[in-house]
Amino acid sequence: MEARAVPGQLRSVEPFSDTAHPIIEVRDVSYRYDPRRPPVLDRVNLTIAQGEFVAFIGPNGAGKTTLAKTFNGILTPTEGHVFLQGRESRAAGMDALARIVGYVYQNPDHQIFARTVKDEVAFGPRHLGMTAEEVGRAVSQALALVGMKDDAEADPFLLGRGKRQKLAVASVIAIGSPVLVVDEPTTGLDLQGSLSILHLLRDWNADGRTVVIITHDMDIVAEFARRTVVVAEGRILADGQTREVLTDQALLARALVTAPQITRLAQSLDERLGFPREILTVGEFRTALRRHLGIEERG
Repeated sequence: MEARAVPGQLRSVEPFSDTAHPIIEVRDVSYRYDPRRPPVLDRVNLTIAQGEFVAFIGPNGAGKTTLAKTFNGILTPTEGHVFLQGRESRAAGMDALARIVGYVYQNPDHQIFARTVKDEVAFGPRHLGMTAEEVGRAVSQALALVGMKDDAEADPFLLGRGKRQKLAVASVIAIGSPVLVVDEPTTGLDLQGSLSILHLLRDWNADGRTVVIITHDMDIVAEFARRTVVVAEGRILADGQTREVLTDQALLARALVTAPQITRLAQSLDERLGFPREILTVGEFRTALRRHLGIEERG
């Protein structure tokens, strides 16, 4: 029988598919911004398989973004090694890393600079040496994927925040990177804009690509991420199935993270009524409540 995880101390998960291959391997990585201060990352080990949808969660300053930035050479580890598709990041070079891992910043304005939407999306493919025909095809496909073909000639800085965020995603998609890292994908967006971005990432992941999101929004994690990595004080505190992580009160308390509100409600009802504790979404709560009350679900 498989051993149960101890609350607050989860075991590492295996790849979600027996045929999945590691696409990112982090081995004993430490990182210091200032040699006179403690490391922001401290001997971190992590493996991400091709096709996973992973969420990094944890308090501000935990090292989540720093860890993600070592994936494509934005930051070089002070100690340890990062491997992308089996290639060590230091030896691979920035162009090669950009082809593997695309990075979307928390603020899209930090990476947008071109005069038109199509030129913004074309920059990466052109820089990587694609032919004019290949660039045109990549731009057209990326803009179609994010629903922005009609904005091709628009000035990026006149777009709303939601479209600028989609443009940043499109710019990475156009390169064809098999991994996409998105830092706080819904910051500054309304509900409709947030869901639009997350459904886009889910669709992209459904095509077999790897998605890593860094977020403080536990509702997003519960709804979209299959695996959750908890980072605290520069180390990985836990790495497990999202349901396992977000329903572990002891673990989340250690990480200064709050479970989704619907999960907390379900767990409070469990203490009084024996209600299921492992609820992550409103839909799950509704189904469990109907069963608890003996109400049959309608087809």
